[in-house]
Amino acid sequence: MSLNLSFKLLPILALILGIASLVAPRFLIIYALVGFGFIR
Repeated sequence: MSLNLSFKLLPILALILGIASLVAPRFLIIYALVGFGFIR
């Protein structure tokens, strides 16, 4: 049962990770600038 469920969740998880990898670099750059004090 759990194996069947994991096969259904894998494509959804892959899609979420794909979107996150496209969006995350912008957030990381902003976070780095705020962290180093360039943006208040």
